Formats: sequence, C-alpha cells, structure tokens
Amino acid sequence: MKHVLRISSFVLLSLVLFAACSTPDSSAGADPYAKDGSHPMIANQETALAHTQGGDVIGYVHKGVFNFKGIPYAKAERFMPPVKPEPWEGVRSSRSYGPVCPINISSMILSDQMEFAQQHNFWFMKEEDCMNLNVWSPALDAGKRPVMVWLHGGGYTAGSSCELPSYDGESLSGSQDVVVVSLNHRLNVLGFLDLSAVDEKYALSANVGMMDIVMALEWVRDNIAAFGGDPGNVTIFGQSGGAGKVGTLMYAPSAQGLFHHAIMQSGGKPNFRDPALTSKVGLALLDVLGLKKSEVDKLKDIPHDDLLAAGNKAIDIVMGQSEGIRLGWAPVLDGTFLPYQTGTPEGDAISKDIPLMIGTTRTEFAQSAARGLLHASRDEVLAQLKERYGDQTDAFVAAFEKAYPTTKMPSDMLDVDVMFRPGSQAYADIRSGLEGGAPVYQYLFTWDAPVLDGMLKSGHCMEIAFVFNNIYRTEEYNGGTPEAYALAEKLSRTWATFARSGDPNNEAIPSWEPYTNEGGATLLLDNTLVLKHHHDKELLEIAGGPTLF
Repeated sequence: MKHVLRISSFVLLSLVLFAACSTPDSSAGADPYAKDGSHPMIANQETALAHTQGGDVIGYVHKGVFNFKGIPYAKAERFMPPVKPEPWEGVRSSRSYGPVCPINISSMILSDQMEFAQQHNFWFMKEEDCMNLNVWSPALDAGKRPVMVWLHGGGYTAGSSCELPSYDGESLSGSQDVVVVSLNHRLNVLGFLDLSAVDEKYALSANVGMMDIVMALEWVRDNIAAFGGDPGNVTIFGQSGGAGKVGTLMYAPSAQGLFHHAIMQSGGKPNFRDPALTSKVGLALLDVLGLKKSEVDKLKDIPHDDLLAAGNKAIDIVMGQSEGIRLGWAPVLDGTFLPYQTGTPEGDAISKDIPLMIGTTRTEFAQSAARGLLHASRDEVLAQLKERYGDQTDAFVAAFEKAYPTTKMPSDMLDVDVMFRPGSQAYADIRSGLEGGAPVYQYLFTWDAPVLDGMLKSGHCMEIAFVFNNIYRTEEYNGGTPEAYALAEKLSRTWATFARSGDPNNEAIPSWEPYTNEGGATLLLDNTLVLKHHHDKELLEIAGGPTLF
C-alpha cells in the first residue's frame, strides 16, 4: 500500500509531507487528554534527551510518552551490506520521521474510498539514506520494559514506518507500558537485487534489505536500555509483508539472540527465492540497461525509478523463460544470510525456542464491493460461487455456514479469505510440530468495520489499529465506535502481554490454549472473543489457496 511524488514547488512539497507524516491530531472526545490539559506537548532542549552509541538524541513528550523519530541505525553503499552510521557530535534533533526507501507510489494509490479509509502517508524518500528508526517509551529510566519492534507491510517492495496512521507507537507504548520501535529499510531493487552472478563483491546483495533489519535489531540490543527498554526481551511483530519479514528473521542465523518472541499478522509460511533464478534477474537487468558485467558499478549512479523499472522488466523476462514460477522482490536462499529453507530440520531448528503468535483476518481482500456484489442476494452469490466451485458449491456453503453461523451478508461467502489463512495454518503446523519447540498461538480477526456501508469487512490491515490501540487515529477505517475502542483495549493488552512473556493470556480474553495440528485452537477476535477448534477446517479443505511469502 505505498508511494511516489513529484511537485515542482519545494515549499509546497514540504508542507504536504509535513501534514502527511506528522503525528495526527486526535479527535475530540476520543482522546482522553483532549480537554483537561494534563498531558501537554513538551518539546524543549532538556526533557527528552537520550544517549545512543552514535550520539545524543532529543525527542519530545506527548501524552506522557517519549517520542523519538528518524534515528539513524545504519548506512550503506548501494547493494552492499549495512554498517554502523558515522557518530555525530552534539545533540541530534529526532522529532520528525526520517526519510523512507523510494518506491513507486503511483502504483500504490487505491480508490477514493480505500484512501479515505486507510489514510496513506507518503513521506519523503531517499535512496540508501533511509535506514532510520523511531522509538516510543513511557519513561527514560531503568524500567527494562518489553520492547516491541514493528516491521511494516508492503511486501518487500513498498511501505514505510509511517505509511499508515495506525503504525504510530505512542498509544501502545503509553497504555501498555512497553517500548515500541519501528523502522525503515531498503526495499525492492535496492534491497533485494541479486547481483551475485555479476560480481563477487555483490555476493550478498540479494538480502541486504533484510540485513538492514538485523542491524536495526542490533541497534535495539545496544541502545534500547537508554530508552527504558529491556534488550533481553524483544518481540518482533509485523503485518502482511512485515509478517513475511518476521518469518524470514526466524531463519536468519545472524538475527538469533536479537529477538525473543514473534508475531505474524496476515502472513504465512516463508518461502525463500531460488538463487538460480534470482541471479538471472541481476544479469537480465544489465541487459535491459545495455550494460556489461564489467560496468556493474554504473548501477550505483542510476536513479531509483529507472533502476526499479529495469528490475521489474528483468523479473518479467526471467519469469517468461521459466514456466510456472513466481518471482518478485523477496529474500533469497543465498546460503549465507539464509542458509536453509523453511520446513527443513536445520532451518526450523534455528528459532524453535521462539514463541509465535500468528493469525489473519476473516476477509483479507474482500472483492465483492469492487464487483458490485457487496449487497447481492443469496441467489446472486450462489450463482457466483458455482462459477468458482462447480459441483462443490453446496459443500462450500454448508462448510461456510458451519464455520461462521452468525454471518449477516451473503457476500461474505465470496469474500472469506482462503489465501492467507491456509498459509498461516501451514506455518503454525510447522512451528507447533517442532519437538521441544516453543508454543504457537493462532488467532483470526473477524470484526467487521461499520463504515462505507460495510464494504471493508474485516479486511487486510484492519486489525493493526486495534493492536496499536490507535482507534482515535483511524476512525475513517473502523468507525470509532465504542465497540472498536473496547476491542482495541483487549487486543493491545493481549499483544503486549505476549511481548512480556511469550504467553498472551490475560484477564481481558478467554483462556487461549496453544495451537496444535490436532487441536486447531484459534481465538476469534470480535466484540466477543471466542476460542474455537478447527472451526473452518472443512471450508479450507474445499477452498484452500496458496501459501504466501
């Protein structure tokens, strides 16, 4: 869900970007501190001062939470692994989000209604100068609070730490007494172009975007105590592509010991790309640009947009040469950063001691509204299902009604997710089946948004604002109803509880038992939280789709 910008006036661009990625104003009545003035904004030369290995940084305090933004954690030459940034002298102002990795914004703009709902923030972009992070903490003390490191979505192609207002960590930090970190890293052609077959010095180029994240986790290990966090209790969590990044880190030896719990939201079984194919992309990119192998260093001077266009064309060329394969910007099984594939004993053993929470939403990418079928009758929906399932339609309908007996819209049968959930369950099966492995907790977010005539349902990204306790920042998306606020209190508490101990159970939710393949325990997250066992097994057996990431 992401980015690209060109406006002639620098001043106008600055104003637009400042409005887009600054901390959003809270709505009257939704913000508990809106009227009494008990938590003013504090931004001065003394209050929010912290020391890092790179130098001192100063942020600000809002609603009692210390905010730091845009702190550099690494630097890099193009296609090369990251290294620590140069230290700075004096105090670095860290009150505004730092630059993000360039992406193709024009390909990410959604419909008017979806942009209204999601409120994308397209921030300013710099190429390799995008490795920075943000920190939110209730206090700069020795509190040793759990640390929650958020990895943004957008696949490995787009997104940023401030792309959505739901990503802001202030409310989660303040309400749950945790330290929240989010970060930017290299994406798409800058982070995942495999040049290993072109020049040996670029042997690691295919995974430098993930190496950036490892270096950010090293920064957390080395610096987070100064922000009131515990480097010995770090949870990585992410949604969609961010969940894929979490899964990838589970298989990266260099990341082990840097995190202790993991949460994957709308992500499935990691699947690392074949280097025999990705290395062809690097060679094809040179051909597209008319360069010889000996001229590979000229890629460093090519503007991002031109380089990305050439890279995407190279991917198409390689896919056209290899029938039935799927390629894209993603981590590669390079034998070094990622030595093992998911599902292998050696790979799965790397992080077998990491407790995992994993889940999806009930209608990840609901398409009925786009097809004019949101409010279709049951007969109209059945006609559509028959085109998809043929003589299995009656069995599908029966399985759906068994899984979701209280559904109100016939179009839910068209929209129910059968792509993300099978992949999520497949990975839950792998992790829960490891001998002596840590527990796995599976959820399904089933809460339907009431806005836009119900078209959003429980869609992709919907649960993020609930996890971050950011309903008041995202009322266009969730309606800002009392029910939304109540569920956000429960979910943010549950995520933070898991971050504390690796067990999500707390007084706000029913007893949540670990997932096993035999038991199939899944906590359904709605106005009423209910634990069910293999509630949709028959449905998925009929309609199960591909795994993701």
